[in-house]
Amino acid sequence: MKLDRYDKISLLLYIRWWNFLNELTINFSNKRLCSLILPLIVEQFLAITVGLADSIMVASVGEAAVSAVSLVDSINTLVFYGFAALATGGAVVCGQFIGSRDLKKANESAEQLLVFIVLLAAGLTAVLYITKYFILHGLFGNIDQEVMDHANTYFIIVEASIPFIALYNAGAALFRVMGNSSVSMRISIGMNIINVGGNALLIFGFHMGVEGVAIPTLASRIIGAIAVVWLLRNEKYTLHISKPFRCRLEGHIVKTILKLGVPSGLESSLFHLGKIMLLSVVSAFGTASIAANAIGNSMATFQILPAQAIGVGMITVVSQCVGAKDFESARFYTKKLLKWSYLSMLAINAVIFLILPLVINLYNVSDEASHLAKLILWMHGGLGILLWPLSFTLPQTLKAAGDTTFVMGAAVASMWLFRIAAGVLLAKNFGFGVLGIWMAMFIDWIVRIIIFVLRYRGHKWENKYVR
Repeated sequence: MKLDRYDKISLLLYIRWWNFLNELTINFSNKRLCSLILPLIVEQFLAITVGLADSIMVASVGEAAVSAVSLVDSINTLVFYGFAALATGGAVVCGQFIGSRDLKKANESAEQLLVFIVLLAAGLTAVLYITKYFILHGLFGNIDQEVMDHANTYFIIVEASIPFIALYNAGAALFRVMGNSSVSMRISIGMNIINVGGNALLIFGFHMGVEGVAIPTLASRIIGAIAVVWLLRNEKYTLHISKPFRCRLEGHIVKTILKLGVPSGLESSLFHLGKIMLLSVVSAFGTASIAANAIGNSMATFQILPAQAIGVGMITVVSQCVGAKDFESARFYTKKLLKWSYLSMLAINAVIFLILPLVINLYNVSDEASHLAKLILWMHGGLGILLWPLSFTLPQTLKAAGDTTFVMGAAVASMWLFRIAAGVLLAKNFGFGVLGIWMAMFIDWIVRIIIFVLRYRGHKWENKYVR
């Protein structure tokens, strides 16, 4: 068969592309990438929907219970996100050692991550119990006695879960960095079933108050921690717990984990602290603004859900590429996953925009709140399609390479200078109200893009890998 000029060029390009893929040190096929990312999407979707189900069931206990759980969880959110980010940072160390084919160091780092995060979480839990009175009375101020009683009960039970959720997060991060996110997804499904089922049983069956909310939360996290540790004992996995397990800290390994994990943990905690601070600004604009902002925050998580999962998957891919010193592959997969992130943002927001009127009606809020919520979600979704992947997915490459300190500094500075300071200015001084808070967030996104794209286009981040 004779090939024309167009066919010859196409064949030549195909051969070059095929050779390029085969030359990649770390090779993630589309099938392998999908098997990594799809479970992450499911896991994050379940976390959001189960959170909504919990809120509905807590509401049946009464307003005092809702207020108490919300107040205590505002603190716990900072703690849990901090430990999740610390676990991810520690897993990056393991991922880079996997990429360099140094499985001995990878497993040593995995064990050190588990030991260190449990000890840290246990110490923090002790501090929280010791300072319980100050936290409940000092931070929350003059609240009704009924709310205080519920908050005290919820605090005592749920804070005991901190070492277990920290251990689960560390184990789940290790499975993800191995590329085996389906394991953490299955454990997460089991934990959510225990949590929701336990809430339903204790609240509606045994007519318990906040104890009916707190006990299943504690139980699900204990079981999740046990499950992830039990599975990590299996030596068939790339990362596994040695037998016998050495429960001691190795200073040089812990130092490396802290170098990558602490900046990520601080970034995450400060980010959520800033969001909590902005709630006080929103509250000054009245009930409609508060309701619209709450609806916006709730639905916005769905608008970015698949892109967020792709960003988590990027940690696995890029950390292994960096460990192999294959920065060409790291850049190749970064661009590829960024394209997937943009496509996923476009798809999910197209669906949300179509059903938005129906969703807003389900909240049964005033016309003013409904109008503001629609504006917020149209802005967040529309600009998110253009800006969110470069603002939040791209920095995952820098984190996976070990450039976490730079990412933390840039993200925190942009957050506090633009999202918070500019948010207060636009909301109060320029009269945009709650919409000004969201406008400032979009300015923060643009600033982040400028900083992170410039960093990515350079080569400094390529020298931050674990040595």
